[in-house]
Amino acid sequence: MLIGVPKEIKNHEYRVGLTPTSVRECVHAGHQVIVETRAGSGIGRTDEEYQAAGAEVVETAAEVFERAEMVVKVKEPQASERAMLRTGQILFTYLHLAPDPEQTHDLVKSEAICIAYETVTAARGGLPLLAPMSKVAGRMAIQAGAYCLEQPHGGLGMLLGGVPGVDPAKVVIIGGGVVGTHAAHIAVGMGADTWVIDRSPDVIEAHWQQFGRSTNSVFSTRDALEQHVLEADLVIGGVLIPGAAAPKLVTADMVKGMKPGSVIVDVAIDQGGCCETSRPTTHAEPTYVVDDVVHYCVANMPGGVPRTSTYALNNVTLPHVLALAGLGYEQALRRDPHLRHGLNVARGQVVHEEVAHALGYDYVSADEILGL
Repeated sequence: MLIGVPKEIKNHEYRVGLTPTSVRECVHAGHQVIVETRAGSGIGRTDEEYQAAGAEVVETAAEVFERAEMVVKVKEPQASERAMLRTGQILFTYLHLAPDPEQTHDLVKSEAICIAYETVTAARGGLPLLAPMSKVAGRMAIQAGAYCLEQPHGGLGMLLGGVPGVDPAKVVIIGGGVVGTHAAHIAVGMGADTWVIDRSPDVIEAHWQQFGRSTNSVFSTRDALEQHVLEADLVIGGVLIPGAAAPKLVTADMVKGMKPGSVIVDVAIDQGGCCETSRPTTHAEPTYVVDDVVHYCVANMPGGVPRTSTYALNNVTLPHVLALAGLGYEQALRRDPHLRHGLNVARGQVVHEEVAHALGYDYVSADEILGL
């Protein structure tokens, strides 16, 4: 199969779909790879390194999209990229369609085969292609929050961990999954007063076993959310419903009641955000203020650390790239029900139930599309 890797064009996105190491694996398996020039520059990889790995380097994204049977990216295709997709072409990348009707419309119109990293599952549970980026984003969320709490950046003027004789900041993490767990690691390490809120007793139990008394875990109710958000110096939004828009757990009224100079880092923003006052931002202009509360809502947080992120992502996506290229998408999806869960749009149909429900499309199952 001919695999194409374009340079990412989303604002301040420096990751790349395949590293030279991954390209070499694809070529070794008998596939051709074309890579847009400078696609790997954000992770410090040169065109010459891609060529040494066996790739052909081309000058434009248009050539990649025109020739490739499968396009491997990181972030959702931008409007100019969606216009280049064609019937039957495989697109393998993050999509986050539920809060993005324009992208969904364009992908449906393209009749391409669109497989989303974030809804691929695993036999052991969880979302293995989303998890590495959730780990990165959870850890970055605390770094970003600590930065925003500094007064020159609009914050309260607090050091996250305090100093002897002075209280640390109260960090409230909404959601105890992958984002929340990794945020808690960094918050505890920095000495913050760390609270994790979740509505799953199993998650709360696991959190207790992992962190013990170094954090505080709370069962999520309206009362608990309101109490702890209003007391917080830093709120991390880390909730996720696979494939669906994030629930709006932090209301605009809660934000009005928060401390002036407190900070919200909404990691769920790529699924619409879990705060009513959240809207997507970029690494170029990461923050804005609502009711004296600093909001950090960068939709591609891991893009800020592209070397770490790209290699972590390739570790989990490469086996699926090889399966799709080696078997073709139909056979690969028939054989692997977990990869099949990644199919979001195919042949002009929405084939992910949560996306269809969120955006008002008729739902057609992947099994029906594949004739299973």
